[in-house]
Amino acid sequence: MMNRDHMRAFFRRGAALAAFVALLWAVQVINWITGYGLNPAFGLIPRYFGGLDGIIAMPLLHGSFAHLMANTPPLLVMGGLLVATTTRALLPVNAVVIGFGGGLVWLFGSSAIHIGASGLVFGWFGFLVVRGLVDRSLITLGAALVVGVLYGSILWGVLPGQPGVSWEAHLFGAIAGAAAALLVRTHVHAPRMGDVDLE
Repeated sequence: MMNRDHMRAFFRRGAALAAFVALLWAVQVINWITGYGLNPAFGLIPRYFGGLDGIIAMPLLHGSFAHLMANTPPLLVMGGLLVATTTRALLPVNAVVIGFGGGLVWLFGSSAIHIGASGLVFGWFGFLVVRGLVDRSLITLGAALVVGVLYGSILWGVLPGQPGVSWEAHLFGAIAGAAAALLVRTHVHAPRMGDVDLE
């Protein structure tokens, strides 16, 4: 009975992830039809009070179909790992990643319109890696290893230098994800590896 409940919950969370990615694509189509008018209207604009709504809207907006296409696979892979391992803490984790990460971009980001789900991608990356090191269960260490092997190279994206890329969203997203791993208990029911030396 317990296993059946876990499976139902897993499929519900998986459906929510699929719906979120579908929403991103629907918003992108609308954005494209309107000549990307949604970006200046709802993008995150640092230190401008009218741009505060961009903290929430930024992950939904993209500058092109190629931009969204680049974000979709890591969203599905890391989101799938979150769905499989984070149980009831998905909302608090995402609230920290979006709210704290976006808030830091609003406070310290460069004067530009910041858009894209890559801050969320970096937030999930930071959460999964740090949670694996903190929790030390086979499941969370395995998820951290998968993410590190597949997407470890994205850490170069936290460095400035690429024109038109919000490295601040990447950096602060990763920081917010790491903070979420330290602050939010995710209740992964698996044996911890207490004797593992991670120094």
